[in-house]
Amino acid sequence: MKFRAILLASATAVAFPAFAADPDLLVFDWAGFEDEGLLQSYIEKHGTGPTYAFFADDDEAYQKMASGFKADVAHPCSQMVSKYRDAGLIEPWDVNRIPEFGNIEQRFLNSSIFKDDTGVWYIPTDYAYTAIAYNKDEVPEADVSTLQVFTNPAYAGRVSLPDNTDDVWALALLATGVTDWTEVSDEQFQAAADWLRTAHENVRAYWADPSEMAQLMASGEVLVSWSWNDGVTLLREEGFPIGFQRTPSEGASNWFCGYVNFKDAPGSEDKAYDFINSWLDHRSAQGLLDGFGYAHSNNAAMAEIAPEALAEAFADPIEGTFLTQTPMNNEMRERMLEEFEKIKAGF
Repeated sequence: MKFRAILLASATAVAFPAFAADPDLLVFDWAGFEDEGLLQSYIEKHGTGPTYAFFADDDEAYQKMASGFKADVAHPCSQMVSKYRDAGLIEPWDVNRIPEFGNIEQRFLNSSIFKDDTGVWYIPTDYAYTAIAYNKDEVPEADVSTLQVFTNPAYAGRVSLPDNTDDVWALALLATGVTDWTEVSDEQFQAAADWLRTAHENVRAYWADPSEMAQLMASGEVLVSWSWNDGVTLLREEGFPIGFQRTPSEGASNWFCGYVNFKDAPGSEDKAYDFINSWLDHRSAQGLLDGFGYAHSNNAAMAEIAPEALAEAFADPIEGTFLTQTPMNNEMRERMLEEFEKIKAGF
């Protein structure tokens, strides 16, 4: 269901709700997250899920909200929260109304952008890694022990990268020795941009959503991709010989996403809290794992899932070097956006 929904959302505008249910709560979200496995307590209480409008990427979502689109809550990834705060679009959550708040992994709240003396502005919910997906029948494990596989001439025309500024820059920075993107020098930026230009020469296609990446790999067009968990999950379900290297020598990218609460929202504030409490319900951790291959921010809920089940979905904890996609300087992110567009255009 998730992947069909992603394709639909990628091909349609988001000016209207794409999935209509409870009219008192409009959730602006990534396609697929209307999954009932995440909404059990909400549905039990209200008889149906919220109404959804979908976006294809974080930048599109922010631009839509900044242009006047109205929703009650939205699901940005961590690096975007500062833009919503700076624009005055969101308000703090009342964590006294969120019983599971104390069980959220604290490293996901370790930023004054998410939590400060004015309140809690962000509720982290889901996380995983961007790492190397590869065809195990055709790509030796030794080749994917390093991120330099993306610039390896042996894979010219057989590589796919996400059409996503944050993920491609996380890759390029890691590949050039940077693990903290909150402090990137001009020299580091240029080294990463040069690396991306080299990798671009190997790229067959930039994937817009996990289903597109999975199709490219299943067809044999692509042998190596910088991927999220869900594309790998889909390929495994189809019996494809997929490997997922989360510990290359240079490191992997750790991302996390969650929900913000909009000011002057059109719907029910009470139902917004019912929604976030449904997400943090222990049952939702299993729903998230089954539907997406992602890990849940609620440590108590995660502790109820067998370690072998987490490992099977590549959602188990790993050790190594990570670039965690925490908020960065907005000027730097705009610079990355502009440079990435030039690279894709061949400049």
